[in-house]
Amino acid sequence: MAGRSGRRILAFAVLPTAAVALGATAGVLQWQVTFHRESASAASDSLRAARVAAVKLLSYQADTVEQELTAAREGLTGPFLNSYTDLIKTAVIPAARQRQISAVAEVVAAASVSASPEHAVAMVFINQTTTTVGVEAPTVIPSTVRVTLDKVDGRWLVSGFDPV
Repeated sequence: MAGRSGRRILAFAVLPTAAVALGATAGVLQWQVTFHRESASAASDSLRAARVAAVKLLSYQADTVEQELTAAREGLTGPFLNSYTDLIKTAVIPAARQRQISAVAEVVAAASVSASPEHAVAMVFINQTTTTVGVEAPTVIPSTVRVTLDKVDGRWLVSGFDPV
């Protein structure tokens, strides 16, 4: 009789509990694998977007500055879009036109700081070379920028661009 009771406990309690626990463990492990794979992809994709955006945000020719920097806004989102728009309209575009300033940005290095499938942060190291009509030598300005990105409608957009 005791053997039969032990088998019933095994059949109706222990085995189903073990099966549920194994299923839950497999589900959690699969979720972790998927999340890490998506995060690795997010790091790579967002880093590429950060590099491209940095060049677009900081490069322009004096005669086409408004078109170039206005077009760069397509890669921005959130409050940063508004602050960048204000900056280029009130300072950068007028100065570039008045003083005939052109700038070329080059990303010399970049690294992913953190990345999830919807949000990422990258450090971008930039050399911006500016030339001004009437000034003989160009000026090279090295800078480091913390670029924050958010995935919006399947695209990585810059939501922060903060000098370090």
